Amino acid sequence: MPSEPAEELARELRDLQRRVDKLHSRVRLTDVQDSAEDVGTIASGLLQRIQAVRARGYVFESWLEETARDLESQWPRLRESVVKQIEQEAAALGRELPAVESLLRQVEARADRPSDAEPVLERADRATEVLEEKARAAADHISGMYDQFEDEVNELTGHLHQVEWMLTELAQASFQLLPVEAPIMAVRATWDQSQNQRPQGLLYLTDQRLLFEQKQEIATKKVLFIATEKEKVQQLLFEVPVGQIEKVVASHKGLLGHEDHLDLAFASDAPRPAAHFHIDGQRSETWQELIGRATSGDFDRDRAVPLDQEAIETVRSAPTRCPACSAPITQRILRGMDRIRCEYCGHVIRL
Repeated sequence: MPSEPAEELARELRDLQRRVDKLHSRVRLTDVQDSAEDVGTIASGLLQRIQAVRARGYVFESWLEETARDLESQWPRLRESVVKQIEQEAAALGRELPAVESLLRQVEARADRPSDAEPVLERADRATEVLEEKARAAADHISGMYDQFEDEVNELTGHLHQVEWMLTELAQASFQLLPVEAPIMAVRATWDQSQNQRPQGLLYLTDQRLLFEQKQEIATKKVLFIATEKEKVQQLLFEVPVGQIEKVVASHKGLLGHEDHLDLAFASDAPRPAAHFHIDGQRSETWQELIGRATSGDFDRDRAVPLDQEAIETVRSAPTRCPACSAPITQRILRGMDRIRCEYCGHVIRL
């Protein structure tokens, strides 16, 4: 049953009142102004965030500081243009608002006479719609003045967030990095060891190793297939020097190819011939590139903190035979190692 004219008018009038109330902030372009200020605040804090990850051990991508300084220096001039445009657009929009408010008051004055109010309501609705569209267009135009800058800020911010997350997870890890080993990236992953063994955890890449740490809650007791008791398992299950990684293949599986997978093949002297990981939250192609850069030594050429020359010399001058049994030393010696054990006689060799 259709609503009575008075009830229908009251509903439409309430809706119009809400729209006009919102117009007060929309014509001032408050949202776009707040958004611009947020972008500027984030840009001005990038260098401090980079300094913080440097202090926590992230030594790569020497271009980060320069990029952050460049973005910070761009913002004052860009902000000046944005603020000026906001003031001009808001002033023009504000001059049109009284006419809309006048029509609204005319509708309110005729609220008890639906037939008289309806024509005025239609004009008020149309005037409100026109001003809303003008405010929307003005906001879009102003956003376009700094959208490329915002994209660059967001890209760097997203990357720093990944680095910060990696460093936080690494600080809680069950293993320690070597003294001069430097982390590159981490990602949530599942290691497909076999059909029945698929531990979940984190895959870490450093300048010297690829490591997988199991980090998950495992059900220890179930009732009707529902876990009633769990225990947290956190342990290093897999590590291989990057020098033993011979091939990395990125692939996509699952529904619509939304799952990212990595297949790795290792050298004959590696602990295992191959490994397959299903990674979550990052693209497999990105990891294929990261691992490729690590194996080629490319990250060492893009450091903000120089390599430890003493550690390099230790690796270069390491013995090739065991001093106790004269057996050849075949294991990979990594920077930061201070001793190795002969795999033939068990003698501990100090480097």
